[in-house]
Amino acid sequence: MKQFKDRVAVITGAASGFGREFAYAGAKLGMKLVLADVQQDALAALEAELSGQGVAVLAVHCDVSKPEQVQELADATMARFAAVHLLFNNAGVGSGGLIWENSASDWDWVLGVNLFGVVHGVRIFTPLMLACAQDDPDYEGHIVNTASVAGLQNAPTMGIYNVSKHAVVSVTETLYQDLQLIEAPIGTSLLCPYFVPTGIHQSERNRPAEMQNDTAPTTSQRAAQAFSEKAVVAGKITAAQVAQLTFDAIREDRFYIYSDLAPLTSVRRRMEDLVQQRNPSDPYEEVPHIKQLLRAKLKR
Repeated sequence: MKQFKDRVAVITGAASGFGREFAYAGAKLGMKLVLADVQQDALAALEAELSGQGVAVLAVHCDVSKPEQVQELADATMARFAAVHLLFNNAGVGSGGLIWENSASDWDWVLGVNLFGVVHGVRIFTPLMLACAQDDPDYEGHIVNTASVAGLQNAPTMGIYNVSKHAVVSVTETLYQDLQLIEAPIGTSLLCPYFVPTGIHQSERNRPAEMQNDTAPTTSQRAAQAFSEKAVVAGKITAAQVAQLTFDAIREDRFYIYSDLAPLTSVRRRMEDLVQQRNPSDPYEEVPHIKQLLRAKLKR
């Protein structure tokens, strides 16, 4: 995808983090923006900010875990702009702890947003984009799904998050192959950021009341939350820089997008474990102090 001016971008999780920076980057390129999020106040503030700059923008309250709301997002987009060119399936939440200590509600919430939010975006918007391509011989489209380095390795106390992001990797690689198979004019990219200050460690603020746990967090869940907060806040790459990397990848039709290449060492080792039939290696081998810190917190 080379042309952005006057093209339509749909962004889920748009009110904060990567989503907000995607919106800023798209606005600078002259795009028309459809912003979706569950956090109504932050969404309205972003809509007002961009509208005040003369950007054509539509804000839609949307819980991506609910297929009917993603359909409503698509319907609102077509009613306002009559096309979709760029889709960011970006909404995400986090939850940690020893994997057997996570409740059914934890699984429903994280998989609902992180995985099924992407699934609903793909299955609802891809046919719309294909239809747009049939009507426009110059059509260019692109879909970006936000996964994580957690989708390429399996660190302890991050079970649900790991599972959700591994699934997003699989969905996106398959989407790429399927679009290639039918020779569609739609590119695909997989965003796998490392630790970036986005506020995802505060995602509990948007957890629906019906998915709240009745019991207090376990020791491992408190330890995982503390580690996540420290790691995310300490991230050296900003969300704005990741947005720039992402738009560069869209222009160049690159599939894999990384905010940091350092974790690929452990990813490579994991692939070698698979091929050589070794027991799984320690994902924290390069940073053993992290594992020691987690163990110390669990013992306490």
